[in-house]
Amino acid sequence: MHRLPNRSILVLSGPDTLALLERTVTHTVADWAEGDARYGALLTPQGKVIADYIAHRTAEGVQIDVHADAAEDLLKRLKMFRLRSAVEIVRDEALVSAAGAEGAPDPRGASLPRRRVVAAGAVTETLPGWDLLAMEAGVPEWGRDYRAAEVFPTDINMDLMGGIDYKKGCFVGQEVASRMKRKVLIRKRTVRVRGSDLAVGADVRAGESLLGTVTSAVDGEGLALLRTDRYAKSVQAGETVMVNAAPAEIDAPPWLMAELQALMEAADE
Repeated sequence: MHRLPNRSILVLSGPDTLALLERTVTHTVADWAEGDARYGALLTPQGKVIADYIAHRTAEGVQIDVHADAAEDLLKRLKMFRLRSAVEIVRDEALVSAAGAEGAPDPRGASLPRRRVVAAGAVTETLPGWDLLAMEAGVPEWGRDYRAAEVFPTDINMDLMGGIDYKKGCFVGQEVASRMKRKVLIRKRTVRVRGSDLAVGADVRAGESLLGTVTSAVDGEGLALLRTDRYAKSVQAGETVMVNAAPAEIDAPPWLMAELQALMEAADE
């Protein structure tokens, strides 16, 4: 096991722990077995991501594995939503996030290493190449690709990675998130991009159209937040995607191809 960089652990315990999460965060807490991990987020009332995280169910409650820079804000907000609920919420510096062959599968992608929360002294080395692993899995991350209140859940593909339960009773920002889901045609997505001149913040273009922006890049691999409606038009026109005046390739998994096709059909109507 190796320690994951830039992570902190929030520990929630008490009889009302699951009830608190059920009414505030995006993922379901139903049928959550001890040892299982779930992907989710706390949103603003306007539906943007404050912080996303991996949550581990334990015998005592829940351990939330969140980016270190987002941990204090998430802690304060969960305490605010706690009201009179019987839930203790602390940031535990004696615990760290670890990845390897043991633990729960990362809910965001089968190619990512398993994750678990361990005592800080149990792992001494940081996992090498984590950013590249996440990019190759098509997984954007807080602190690298976005920060608090910058993106909607669908912008970072949370709905595709099981991070949102649209059927649960309620959560903060649910009205906006559900309305965006009901639109069916989602016009912003994070996609994998490859190219010889990728750089964070660089424009992704095709023809005269600005498709989006590179949000992370390592060794010719990266992620970009794209306007998929514009990308669909560029695909129809047979235009080459460019980043910093160099050709680039956008990975198109089946879900993206299906969304592009729907956008094309809507544009033809």
